[in-house]
Formats: sequence, C-alpha cells, structure tokens
Amino acid sequence: MSFLLSLFYFFYFSIVGVYVIFIPKVLSLSGYNGVEIGVLLAASPLVRFLLPFAFMRGLELNGRVFNVALMIMTGSAFLFYFSLYYFYMLMLANVGLGVGLGLILPYMERVALDTLGKEHYGKVRLFGSVGFVVIALVLAKVLEDPTVALDFLLVLTLLTAGISFFIARSIESTQEKSKQDDKTNILADYKLWVGLILMQVSFGSFYNFFTIYETAHGISLDMTVYLWSFGVVCEIAMLYFQGGFLQNNLLTLLQLTTFVTIFRWLIVFLFPQNLWLLFFAQSLHAMSFALFHSSAISYLHQLYKNKTLAQQFFSGLTYGLGGLVGALLSGYVYEYAKEYLFLSSAVLALLSFGFLYVWGQEEDSKRVTLS
Repeated sequence: MSFLLSLFYFFYFSIVGVYVIFIPKVLSLSGYNGVEIGVLLAASPLVRFLLPFAFMRGLELNGRVFNVALMIMTGSAFLFYFSLYYFYMLMLANVGLGVGLGLILPYMERVALDTLGKEHYGKVRLFGSVGFVVIALVLAKVLEDPTVALDFLLVLTLLTAGISFFIARSIESTQEKSKQDDKTNILADYKLWVGLILMQVSFGSFYNFFTIYETAHGISLDMTVYLWSFGVVCEIAMLYFQGGFLQNNLLTLLQLTTFVTIFRWLIVFLFPQNLWLLFFAQSLHAMSFALFHSSAISYLHQLYKNKTLAQQFFSGLTYGLGGLVGALLSGYVYEYAKEYLFLSSAVLALLSFGFLYVWGQEEDSKRVTLS
C-alpha cells in the first residue's frame, strides 16, 4: 500500500504542478487576457471551498462518490482539449477538475493516515513534492506548444485515476465498515479553523509574488529559482524525518510552526537582498509548510470522528478559501503598498498563531474541567 500511495501522491501533485505552473502560460498563449485568466483559475479553489458544505447535508464521500470524482476529473482533462478557445466550456473544465481534485485528495489522505499512521505518512507524502518538482523541470524544457501541457495533464490524470481506483477498491470493505455519522461542527470550532485558514492566507504573497518581489530587489531569476528549489528540498527532508515530531502534542506543533512562519515572512520583508538570510528563510519552509500540513491533517484526523469530512474541510477551507483570499489580498497589497507585502504576511501569520493559541487554551481548560 505504501508504494501505491507514493505513486498516487507523485502523480496527483504532478497534475497540480502542471495546473499551477503551466496552465496560466497556456491560457496566455491561447489569447486570454489577465482578467479572464484570473477568473478561470479562481474557479478551482472556489469549488474546493464549496464542496465540503455539500457533504454536511447528507452526502458521504464513499467509494461510489469517489469513483464518480475520478470520472469527473478524467473527463475534465479531456475537455481541456476541446474548450481551450471557448471561455465558458473552459470554465466548466476548470470547475470539473476542481471537483475531482477536491474530492480525491481528502479521501486518499484519510486512507494514508488510516493505513500508515501519522508516523509514516510523511515518507509517502514527500513523493508529492518530488512529483511537483519533476514535472516543473521536465515540462519547462518541452513546453513549446499549449497542447504539450494538455497532453501532460491528461496522461497524469489518467495515471492518477487508475492508481486511485485500485487503492480505493483494495480498501473498500474496510471503508464501508467504518462509516461515520457525526456532524463536524466547523462553527463551534471556529477559532481552530480561522487559525488554519489565516496561515494559508499568509502564503498568498509567497506563492503569487515571491519571484516578482525578489527580482525587483536585484536577486537574479536563476538565484530566485534556486531559492524556490531549496525550499522544496527542505520540505521533502522534513516530510521524510517528521515522524518523531508527530509523536508530540500536535496542537503545540501547529502553534510552533505558525510562530516560525511569522519570523520567516519578517526575514523576507526586512532582508529581501540578503541571500544568506533568504536561504535561511526558505529552509523554514520545512516547518511552515511540511510540518504544519502534516500536523494539521493529523490533528483533525484525531479530533473528529468523521475523518474524511474533516480532511475535505481542511482542503477546502485552507487551500481553497485561504488560497483564494491570499491571492486576492496579496495582489491588492502588492498593487498599493508593495514594500509591505511580506510584512502583511507576517501579520496574517501572527493572527493565525493568536487564534490557534486561544483555541489551545480553551482545549486545555476543557480537559481540566473534565478531569
């Protein structure tokens, strides 16, 4: 199972790499303007945000729904070929891909945590980071025509769907025996979820403007690419060795990684031209992304009985809503006060830490009361 899950993460995040890195370029080459590209690319995170709420109304992410999600994802990859020059059909393809990706990952995250445990999860999840980097390096060399990226998108989608279907079939009986019927109450736990969302919002400046920001401060494009790559290498290393960290209090780890992220963004804000400090800041990606992500999904897996729905909300609210708000907010800050771009990220990370700290204090008070 570890091998199959490793393949899943590798191909799944290769799809993400194609979509995030190259589809914007494909749309630009196909004649779409900036506003149209922004609207098209906003469809996927918006859908990922909305999806979990449908599953609070009686739907269940079981094997049948999972297989439908695989078909929607695959059909959407095919649709990109026929809709590339038709805005509304292309919007439908983006929405379909968002639905498929948004349902598949939470399901597989639960499978990984159930079968591997949080201690070994990172050694499998790191193949997702490897896949993202590999596809970036390979496709950058061969992308001469928009259809090349679409070819990669389709092939990777087919591979992901095939592996996912095989994994789902192999654990189907176990999943059916462990149906969950509790209600995941997001509103009651809003401090926790606001903290998780704000952490992702703080990454908006990094994901959308780090390259522009650094090159504007005199760092060469090649060196900026090295900074990106170094951060991913540190992320992979943390995912491999994080098992020991996850034996500790998961909520404390969430608070710690959020606190570290505050300093990461402050370093980029204060020293945008100091390469040694920038590489140090990028090394913190190991904590602010890799360890934070693993701690978050492990904590939610432990906190809620409906583990699949909890993972859906994590994906939808953080990477969906948080990613969308982060992109919009960072764009606004860069337009009107670009010198304070990463200071705004530090403030958002500080707010995230505050909400997680208050949530932790309340949880400690509950335990004391119950004891």
